[in-house]
Amino acid sequence: MGRKYFGTDGIRGRVGQSPITPDFVMRLGFAAGKVLVGAARMKPGERPSVLIGKDTRLSGYMLESALEAGFSAAGVDVCLVGPMPTPAVAYLTRALRLQAGIVISASHNPYYDNGIKFFSAQGTKLPDEIELAIEAAIDEPMVCVAPADLGRARRIDDARGRYIEFCKSTFPNDLDLRGLKIVVDCAHGAAYHTAPEVFHELGAEVVTIGTQPNGLNINDGVGATAPRALVEAVLAQRADLGVALDGDADRIQMVDAAGRLYDGDQLLYAIVKGRARTAKVAGVVGTLMSNLALEHALAKLAVPFARAAVGDRYVVEMLNEKGWLFGGENSGHILALDRHTTGDGTVAALQVLAAMREAGAALDTLLGDLVLYPQKLINVPISKGFAWRDEPQIQQAVAATEAALAGRGRVLLRASGTEPLLRVMVEGEDAAEVANAAEGLANVVRQLVQSS
Repeated sequence: MGRKYFGTDGIRGRVGQSPITPDFVMRLGFAAGKVLVGAARMKPGERPSVLIGKDTRLSGYMLESALEAGFSAAGVDVCLVGPMPTPAVAYLTRALRLQAGIVISASHNPYYDNGIKFFSAQGTKLPDEIELAIEAAIDEPMVCVAPADLGRARRIDDARGRYIEFCKSTFPNDLDLRGLKIVVDCAHGAAYHTAPEVFHELGAEVVTIGTQPNGLNINDGVGATAPRALVEAVLAQRADLGVALDGDADRIQMVDAAGRLYDGDQLLYAIVKGRARTAKVAGVVGTLMSNLALEHALAKLAVPFARAAVGDRYVVEMLNEKGWLFGGENSGHILALDRHTTGDGTVAALQVLAAMREAGAALDTLLGDLVLYPQKLINVPISKGFAWRDEPQIQQAVAATEAALAGRGRVLLRASGTEPLLRVMVEGEDAAEVANAAEGLANVVRQLVQSS
């Protein structure tokens, strides 16, 4: 069954435009509440409870109130934690034994976007059947429960401290961060009051940027999607490392003392390499966009590698199918399921730091055997309904390019899920060869689009 509202990571859009409007979000809360009431195994007299967290967008206040009203009308109690990282909501939902966790966030998007995503009682993304049941219930009439059965709301005052302690617990007890100067960039987002404390309490000297949210500046020139600010701060402060999170703190990039930037593929490899020093790693899941060099480097460690569709949801699904623990995307979503049920930028950074401490090596040394292959990505506008897979000329061009690369690279064509674009990506050992091959493929697509 197709989805009407839910995407791969919840419901997202521009604030004030469908579906991110107060009336829709209230109906969403009501529908989710009714589905959860039906699915929950409650004792007589008990009501389901959910937790609501948000990032620092101004619109979060409005949407939080709408969600709270919808859940209350459905007879569901609500626990409020205010601004809190997405992975913190996943952890707290599980730790407090609640029926679901809800995050109001548009992740790395600008402030004028917002969204809603759900976690199950286990701190994982909701199963497809629950999301589909919620979608089916959204358009049904709202029939409020009896006044005596309305849900109550309360604030969890110690949520921040609970999450900070959880993050610290994922770092080895016999290690600390003393002697390290770390710049932490929180993107003016949800981790502004958690991530710096985690690194500080583990012993690091912490310098912060992106920790002054005003409701409008989330991800604006800072954070994991704008890492130049972190590079400049690390160099200016003569720091040992920099950590950049995005607006809801579930993705990460890192910078070393020389200002070199490390993406999700590299950081995932650092974590896996560290784990492989003391235990067998069953396998790693990346995506179609993961760099080929990561796959080759893991092979040298005798670690199997598999590719999922783009999106951390699909990475988690494949990890669960295979019973593996480690995966991620080059965008910075990193999964270490032996530490957390979902991607967590702060926890991922701690796993990288643990690998560095255990190896007694700086980040560039730890990653010395992983040299990413050059990638060239070209977005080609296409007309709606353009059946690029059925075009013989495109398939022939792809085959010819792959033959020319002769095992020294790969080709990926992928339609955008949100825009009328065909993403043409070529990757290989030689940058000039890669760029020429990508441009050649893009031209084939452009010509076919123009003639169609």
